[in-house]
Amino acid sequence: MTSNLLNHQIDDILGSVLEDTTGDVYMVNPSWDAIEEFIGVASDLEGELPTVHMLADERTLKEVMDDFIVASNAADLISEDALALRTLAEAPENSLLITEDEVIAIVHAGDRVGGLVTDDESFVEDTYDTYANRWADATEYNLRTPPITAVRETLSEEISPDAEDDFSSILSSLETARGDGDGLDEVTISLLVAAKNDALLYDISKWGEDVGIASKATFSRTKTKLEDMGLIDTEKVPIDVGRPRLRLKIGDERLQEADNGQLATVAQSILN
Repeated sequence: MTSNLLNHQIDDILGSVLEDTTGDVYMVNPSWDAIEEFIGVASDLEGELPTVHMLADERTLKEVMDDFIVASNAADLISEDALALRTLAEAPENSLLITEDEVIAIVHAGDRVGGLVTDDESFVEDTYDTYANRWADATEYNLRTPPITAVRETLSEEISPDAEDDFSSILSSLETARGDGDGLDEVTISLLVAAKNDALLYDISKWGEDVGIASKATFSRTKTKLEDMGLIDTEKVPIDVGRPRLRLKIGDERLQEADNGQLATVAQSILN
């Protein structure tokens, strides 16, 4: 046995594996917290990462990926070939991290986490081969959220650099962005940013649909909700041909006075 990783947080264990491994890694049956922590740790690490093949419970994956912050960073890792997602048909008893050199069983004991490690060559080889075969037979998980890098780059190009700064600042001020009462969703954030920067509804909704955040119809419905609640206003902007377009404006004076760090908090308090 190599040294066990006792009295560590899950992010410490994941970070040590990612930093010390060059080949492929199988992450099997991770908990909700482990998936979130992995994406956070991997997104923060610099340099080339190993490819992590995550075999997870489909329902757990879906629930975690309902958070735009987590999902968009996961999509970034996928685009960089640092992560691949597939679903487990049958979960093993333990959560495992498997490299070509060691197997780590993740054990939770109350608020403590341990990584029980073995580097027995025969056992590691058999385990690695077992989960490589299970991976080959597993169903790919279709993550529809766009990579956060693409979101930021296209928002800067198609709306404005200031809008991208505002969007990033709001995301940084939130712990979650899933729109279920614990945080604003990505469409609401986009519309608030557009209103703060006097952008057209047409432009922000076209951008959102093109980059893969949501459809124009979803942007329109959310705009109506925010307008009805007084968070945003609209003004008509005439164009040469066709119906006038709508310019978005911040409506509630509490939002007008808030900086980016406060904007999400104030908006959420009004929505709730």
